[in-house]
Amino acid sequence: MFARIVNRARLMFRSTAVRLSALYILLFALCAAFLVFYVTALSEKTLVQQTRQTIQEEIQDIQRAYDRGGINLLLRIMERRARQPGANLYVIAGPSGDILAGNVASVQPGVLDKEGWTDMPFGYTPYSENQGARRHLAIANVLRFDNGLRIMIGRDLGDPSRFRYIVRQALMVALAIMGLGALVIWFGIGRNALKRIDRMSAASQKIMAGDLSQRLPVGRSGDEFDRLSESLNAMLGRIEKLNEGLRQVSDNIAHDLKTPLTRLRNKAADALSEDREDVRRHALEGIIGESDQLIRTFNALLMISRVEAGSMAAEMSDVDLSAASADCAELYEPVADEVGLALVTEIEPGLSVNGNRELIGQAIFNLLDNAIKYAAEAGGVPEIKVKLSSVGGLIRLSVCDNGPGVPADKREEVTKRFFRLDASRSKPGTGLGLSLVEAVMGLHSGRLELSATDEASTEAPGLTVTMVFPVVKG
Repeated sequence: MFARIVNRARLMFRSTAVRLSALYILLFALCAAFLVFYVTALSEKTLVQQTRQTIQEEIQDIQRAYDRGGINLLLRIMERRARQPGANLYVIAGPSGDILAGNVASVQPGVLDKEGWTDMPFGYTPYSENQGARRHLAIANVLRFDNGLRIMIGRDLGDPSRFRYIVRQALMVALAIMGLGALVIWFGIGRNALKRIDRMSAASQKIMAGDLSQRLPVGRSGDEFDRLSESLNAMLGRIEKLNEGLRQVSDNIAHDLKTPLTRLRNKAADALSEDREDVRRHALEGIIGESDQLIRTFNALLMISRVEAGSMAAEMSDVDLSAASADCAELYEPVADEVGLALVTEIEPGLSVNGNRELIGQAIFNLLDNAIKYAAEAGGVPEIKVKLSSVGGLIRLSVCDNGPGVPADKREEVTKRFFRLDASRSKPGTGLGLSLVEAVMGLHSGRLELSATDEASTEAPGLTVTMVFPVVKG
């Protein structure tokens, strides 16, 4: 039983909270003890000083009475005062030290031999008690006259002692109640805190085991533990998203790059097996084209990683979004004309955002490139529209087309890396365009919205991709 208690105590003191609490209780006990002794000693000292002052005033009255009426008046005054309730100690002794009169039966030997204040409290026996009873303690001032007569005027120290005892007892009881209350509060609050820490530790163990979907518990008090849990949960969510993205990228790279690498190998093998120079040249040109596509894919992946990591956040500045949108539309207008598309702009002037001009321009290029690629398949009059406006405290930049669009259940999928609606990969592209745009919007504290351009059309609903920016606050 004893060993079990010792082991439990040892386990408890491994906890930082228990060690800190024990240290605080020890400091509280030391401070409380110091306070008790300091207050009682100060109170007793104050009472003794007041007693000395009272005795000194009494001696001055006695001396004035002696000066006026001699020893007879002095004796009458001392006798009258000695009979009063709560009177001081009055002793009249002869030259040999024998007590002649007063309200004290005996005093400690040697007290009457020295004139002036007694060095230490001395013992005495009042007339109200027998000679064998316990002695009381007092302080006194001794006067000696020319005829050898000695007079002692003193005061019992029972009142300061009783006061010291009462104060000390009251303080100790109060501090004991405070200490007990502190222990009860510590047990209640500390136990609750330890339980919360245990729950956090249990969740952390599951997270370290590989389950990143776990989250630290968050209560409703909003204290330090809850704020810490919320911060760590946000970090875990970010880590989980990055790990999921890394897993998807690894899978997609293995799937999407396998085909071009296989084509590269086959073309290189064909070039080696051919003797004709023109065939070899054509094969090498195909290899260069495939290599360029791979380089573009890896550059896009690298840019997405840099944007998501926030390494380009330091290059932020005020960007004239109206001018940037107009420039991008102007650059892509010849490309649209080549495939028979009409590129229309509705750009509100004077709109600015805080961002990275290069990344915003790349995002707009990606949206225009996708729109041209899919709008060319539309029936009727294919058209692309670039719209920029400020609505409800937000700046909305939209690129709209009237192509086949994206099904509603696939609009969240198309922003993932390497995801393509064309499962056969028959069309050129990497499947990273919208992923980059979404990463750019995340860096700019914005969001990406996808919707149909024409909800009523079933053949060519089109796609509207909107970049939503927060307004720059001056």
